[in-house]
Amino acid sequence: MVAPMTTWISATCEANGIRIHYLRTGGDKPPLVALHGLTGGGACWTPLARALARDYDVVMPDARGHGLSDTPPQGYRYGDHAADVAGLIAALGLQAPVLLGHSMGGMTAAVVARDAGAALSGLVLVDPTFLDPARQREVFESDAAAQHRRFLGMGRAEALADARLRHPHRSAEMIEWIVDARLRTPVATFDVLTPPNPDYRNLIAAIAAPILLVIGEHGVVSGATARELEALNPRLRSACIADVGHGLPHDKPDALAAIVGDFLRSLIAG
Repeated sequence: MVAPMTTWISATCEANGIRIHYLRTGGDKPPLVALHGLTGGGACWTPLARALARDYDVVMPDARGHGLSDTPPQGYRYGDHAADVAGLIAALGLQAPVLLGHSMGGMTAAVVARDAGAALSGLVLVDPTFLDPARQREVFESDAAAQHRRFLGMGRAEALADARLRHPHRSAEMIEWIVDARLRTPVATFDVLTPPNPDYRNLIAAIAAPILLVIGEHGVVSGATARELEALNPRLRSACIADVGHGLPHDKPDALAAIVGDFLRSLIAG
């Protein structure tokens, strides 16, 4: 497994009744909490953290059932994940953090932000799982969990070889982070796909913090949906990265880091 930067902190804290493992770049800097997607892990944010660590204390937790965090027998809905994140922020004493999330982590971040009021400095949503009810049902009834079960039957070498064939444009270290994270993720975590998801329109309308929505040209959230959400909340702005789908943090981490960095600087500028 490719290790993240050796000077970073690797630790656990008690949050919402479980142990949450996290990586942290550290330093007396504004905190940024980065939430990964389903089957991912905190280490998958390493390229973004490297780009931002000079100016931000980037905290990258493993969600419950992922990485080195606890794996309870149940409790994998968005409310559970959001309570974990709120507990992590409190346990680490993070003051007015920016919250960033991709996919499952994006929806989780939106739930946290709705409930946090003005306690967050900002929110970054990276192609979150903002799905209409019909699409939620389609995903839930798909073979996603069965595919993951088959993946767990692979050895690491086979899984790495398969990932390299499927994603030849991804860096070797990114492929290792993704494969190692997925091999640690039990099928029980796929319970998060159970409908209904939180209503993303209601979530966005209720969030008080400034919001950046970053989507991929071929991702889950369409340009039309992004424009609809901008109309719902004047504190939201959106950006689209070309020639990429839902995996944009893995496929175009440098482009994502540049957009996020600009947004974070705008928060400081006021």
